[in-house]
Parts: sequence; C-alpha cells; structure tokens
Amino acid sequence: MLRPLSLLPALTAVASLAAFLLMPAGPAQAQAPAARRAAATTPLAMTIDSLTPSEIPRDGPVRVTGTVTNQDTETWTTVNVYAFVSDTPMTTSAELADAAETAEDSQVGERIIEESAPGTQDTIDQLAPNATERFSLTIPRRYLPSTTPGVYWFGVHALGQGPAGRDETADGRARTFLPLAPPARGRAAQKAVQAALVVPIRRQIEHAADGSIGGVESWVEALGTGGTLRSLVDLGVAAGSRPITWLLDPAVPDAVRQLVAGNPPRSLGPTVAEGGEGSESPDATPSPTDGTEPDGTGSSDPPGADSSGEDSGGEEPAPELAPEVQQAADLGSSWLEALHDGLEGHEILTLPYGDVDVAAATKYDPATYRAARKRSTGDLAPWGLPTTPAVSSPAGYLDAGGLRLAEPASTVLVTDRMLGPRAPSVVRTEGHTLAVSSSGAASGGPGPTDRMTPLALRQRIVSEAAVRLLTRGRKPLVVTLPTTWSAPSADGFFEGLDLDWLNLTDLTTITQRAGTAVPIDRLRYPDGQDRLELDADVFTAAGDLIQAGDSLQNLLTNNDEVGSTVRDEAFTDVSYSDRLRPVTARASADQSRAWIESRLRGVRIDAPKAVILSSGSGRFAATITNSLDQPVSVRVRAVADPPLEVAVPTDTIDIGPDNRATVLLNASSSAVGIRNVTLLLTDVDNVPLGSSDDLPIRSNRVSSVIWLIIGTGIALLFGAIAVRLVRRVRAARRS
Repeated sequence: MLRPLSLLPALTAVASLAAFLLMPAGPAQAQAPAARRAAATTPLAMTIDSLTPSEIPRDGPVRVTGTVTNQDTETWTTVNVYAFVSDTPMTTSAELADAAETAEDSQVGERIIEESAPGTQDTIDQLAPNATERFSLTIPRRYLPSTTPGVYWFGVHALGQGPAGRDETADGRARTFLPLAPPARGRAAQKAVQAALVVPIRRQIEHAADGSIGGVESWVEALGTGGTLRSLVDLGVAAGSRPITWLLDPAVPDAVRQLVAGNPPRSLGPTVAEGGEGSESPDATPSPTDGTEPDGTGSSDPPGADSSGEDSGGEEPAPELAPEVQQAADLGSSWLEALHDGLEGHEILTLPYGDVDVAAATKYDPATYRAARKRSTGDLAPWGLPTTPAVSSPAGYLDAGGLRLAEPASTVLVTDRMLGPRAPSVVRTEGHTLAVSSSGAASGGPGPTDRMTPLALRQRIVSEAAVRLLTRGRKPLVVTLPTTWSAPSADGFFEGLDLDWLNLTDLTTITQRAGTAVPIDRLRYPDGQDRLELDADVFTAAGDLIQAGDSLQNLLTNNDEVGSTVRDEAFTDVSYSDRLRPVTARASADQSRAWIESRLRGVRIDAPKAVILSSGSGRFAATITNSLDQPVSVRVRAVADPPLEVAVPTDTIDIGPDNRATVLLNASSSAVGIRNVTLLLTDVDNVPLGSSDDLPIRSNRVSSVIWLIIGTGIALLFGAIAVRLVRRVRAARRS
C-alpha cells in the first residue's frame, strides 16, 4: 500500500486534539465537524451508499453502490466509475487511525479495470452541473485479496471527460475499509470477537424561567428525520433482537414528554386531594385581595398557564399551541414510541439525572450527584423497564475523584484515551470496573466523504474488530456512538455486523471478563478537561434553585410535586452539556429561582404600625395576605428585642386563594420602654419566605413600689376625707 509522506495527518491530529479539549463531546466528536470530511479537491463528489458484504468474502462478489455529483460549473461526459483495492492489509488499530487521516489524493490502491468482467465498471454518459447519478459495481472474488488477513483499502474512482479533457487522475473519490478475516480452523472458529455497541441518549436541556423547555426549534430538529435524537433511536430500533446497550439520561425522555404535553410551565396547581372545607384557618377573612402579583402580572402563573390543574368542565377547547410547539409535540410522541420499542428487551444504563458533571460535582457538591443518581435509579418510568446505574462523560474522561464518587455497582464507561496505546477493554481500579470504549472505532471512516455515515461507521467498526481478531486473546470491542451522530436511515448497518467472527453482545457481558488491574493514578485526565469542568458558582445557583423549589412546595397546601420538578430542572443546569455555557447555565438557574421567589412573595405578612402594652402584656393582630390563586400553608416567626417576648401560633396557618387571615399574637415585657419586633413569614419547615414586617412595641408597665406609693396616697386621701367628715358631724351635733 502506498503511503506518501505528508504533514496532513499530523496537522489533522493537532486540530482534532484542540477540538477535543474545547468540546464536551463523545470520542468521535473529538474532531470538529469540519474535520469529518476533507475539503473537496475534485470536481466530482462521490458517495458509497451500500457495500455488500461488509468483509471480503470467502467466495462470491462484493457489490457496491453510490452516487456521483457534479460540483463543477461545466457538464461532464462519459464518467467511468471503477473500484479499487489495496494490496497490503492493515493489522493494527494504530494503522487504521493513521489511514483514516490519509490525504484524499494519496494513492492507496489499484483500480480494478477488467473489460472482460461485466459489472466491474459503470458509465454515466452525461452529468450536468449539480446533477447526481447513481452507480453500481459488482467485483468478482478473484479480483480481491485472498491470502493475508487484515483490513484493506476499498473504494471507487470516477474518471470523466471535463472542460480540460480526460486523464488518468481520479476526478472523484470515495473510500472505506474492507476486512479479510483469517480462515476459521478448528477451535479458533468458535472464538469470535465480542463487540458491544453503546447508543447514547443525552442532550442539552434548557429551561425558561417558568420551567418550560427552551429552544423548542432545536428539539424539532433533533426529533425529526435525520436529527440526532431520532437517528440514534432509529439505529437502536434497527438492531431488532440483536443485543445493544443504551446509555440514557432519563431527563431527555422527560423533557420530550413535556413537549408532547404542549410544553407547559411548572404548575402550582393541586397534586393531592384538598383538605376539605375545614382546611382554612378559622381566622381567614373571605374578602378577596386585589389580585395583583408581585411581578405585576396579576396571576401566579405565566399567561395561558392553568395553575389550578383542574378540569374547567370540558366546555372550553384546549388552547391552540404555537406551530413549533405543536410540531415538537407530534415529533416527540413518535420519538417516545420508537424509544420504548428500542429500549424494550435491551440493556439500559442510566446516567445521573440531567447528566450531571460528575467530576465537577465531586469538587463542589457531591450531594447533587448523589441526589441525581438516586433520581435515575430503579425502573425507567413510566414503562417500568429495568435499568443499571452508569457513569460516563460525553468525552469519555472521568477523573479520580469522579471514579471514587461513583458507586462500585455502577457501570463506568471511559475512553481508551485515558489509557494510551494498547488500552485494555476492561479495567479494574479501586473496586470499580471500567469498560473502555474505542475512540478509533467511533471516529468513523476515512475522507473525503462524510466519515460518519452509517456505512463508514459500520466499516470502521468491523475493521477494528478484524484487527482484534488477529491478536492474541481477541480482546472485546466497545463502541460508544457520538451523541451528535445523525443519519436519515440506518438501513444495512446491523446486517453488515452479522459476521461469523463478530459477536454482538451487551456491555455487562464484556465487563464480566477478568479485566486488567490499573492504578487509578495511571488513568489520564487531561488538563483541558479539568479546565472545562463547571465551577462552584453554577452548583451554588442550582442549590439555591432547589431550596426555592422546596419552599414553594412547602408553601402550597395541595401541591407535593413542584419541589421535585424544580429539582429536576436544577440537575440539568449542572450538566456536562453546560460546560461550554456555564454563565448561561447559572443565569438559567437564577432566573428560575427569581420566578419562584416572586410567587413566594405573593404571600405577605402585615403588622400594625405600633403596639402599646399598658399592663406589661397584651395581644395584637397581624394580617397574612395570599394573593396567589392556590391555597397556602404558612407559619409566623417573631424576632424581638429582649426582654420583650412575642408568642406566635404553633399551628400551621392555612389560607385560601386570594384570601387573608388575621393572626393574634401575645406580647409581654418585664421592662418599660420601646422594643422592636420583626414578624417573619415562613413555610411549614420554618424557612423564611421573604416577607417580613417590623413594628415597635411600647411597654408602660410600672413597678410595685410605684403602686405602693399610689396606694398610700389614695389611702391618705380617703383617710383625710374621713377625718374631715367625722369632725363636721361632731361640730354639727355641738351646735
């Protein structure tokens, strides 16, 4: 095989590494999208759409079909299409990696030109500018390598008559890899290479301040034909009964369900049965408030939201959805149905809910990881499908702290880039089992065509398996598809994996192998990955949002779900997908918290302007106003300057929607003077809701000495009056 010296592989490798450090992507996404296809250097563009079989057969021909497109401004004529094949095989993964970066114009094989063999050549008589025509070739077995096993170059060339005439230089090229397996002899025939295909379902999830899903247009694209989410699910469905492994963030199907429901905001409406007629406080006043919300909208929910959560009687039709929301709902419904079909009967690995950045959580908030892990543990709702906990980053890197934080029972999936050349497929380290995914197999085929077409990806997978077939031990192959992989169709993908020497299995089967012991400090975690981790501020913002959601749930009498809903939203703000937008993620959490706090401020407490205690103790009233359209349950806390003491009701105070309640409080003081009191409104867990009011209390209580003096004076006064009366009576009698 000819391999001229070129700087292109080195330059491409440098560009790929830079893109890898900047993007939280999967192994195949380490390269920038533009690097997936070489710049067009020929006037004719070619594709290989089918290749049957996917290996060089022991007998029978190889059939290849594809297209030729005229990228020139002039018409081309008599375009002859030939196949080519190399004469020297590649036998290692390193050789495949180098070959995938080989320059487009490098000579890697000899054309098969046999006029006497029908089908080895196809001719397109005329090809106008921007026109596309199909070709089909059938290559007899005798023209293909037959002795030395390994992976061969295979492709097609187009030679035509253009504006400059005709020459022997290819005017269009497309190429791929085609393995030749060693002959099966005796026991070796029974030992196939095990391969696990991991299909990831993970995606960035944005929320608006009101809890609705943001970026609906991007979801429409992802869920539609050829979109990333649709393509991955369609590929999984195409597996049929063949074993595959799903790597799922449960937040993604939950977000799609929200879109299917019309993308409503978070609801404050009842989720539990109301407490009945006696649930309101006896002191509640039935007079309504002015209905004005703290944010000036006059409603506790965004316009169009039904915060009551109750059926209005079926009289009014459902509000018409915006076109993009309706489209997302329709596509989402079909996608969920396909996802269920694909998941059923296969291994499902679940990531921490929201795809939490595990490495960053280890440093700043391990409790968030544990909560997200618990959230996605157990059967997958609402389908009841069994799952296994897993930890994996989109790029495949996980630091030592993240590994130690993961539960030993979790499946840990990492990239082979953490272990360098000759990476084992299964690693044991500090009580954890690591499945090692092949970055090469997931990077697709060679250019100049799209390296990530289903056929290009399939041929790279079978080629990586073929070189393992040549090695002692035949270590298994783990392939994690890129999260951004997309294709309009997966036809022929799995059929090409149905080879005698390739055994598709699930990831758990592979991790049950003995594995290789590797010290945890030998696992490579690049500095670039460390710099990409989310910072402490993002986790703080998410934690504040969770606390606000809990307070909102504690405030609402009949809602026991909004806190969990907000918690799920917060998990998506500390996701791996937020690594490139930490400021936006923090702002999203802050905006949602502000939305919740504006509802919390919809319940306020008002104290009297002042209170005078004439006897050292007494009662006074405070008013609690609920301007929300939902019943609330609150408590009151009093903070007073000593020696003033204020006793508040110990029971929860229930207030109906748009109502107010009067609360009586007892104050007492052992000293004369003015003391300040702050009345705080709290939820049922005594967490302040943000509403408070201050008032001064004057105590006029006098001491017992003063009362003694006053009593003595009164006694002397009445004694003097009595003496004078006696004297007057005596004087009268004398006269």
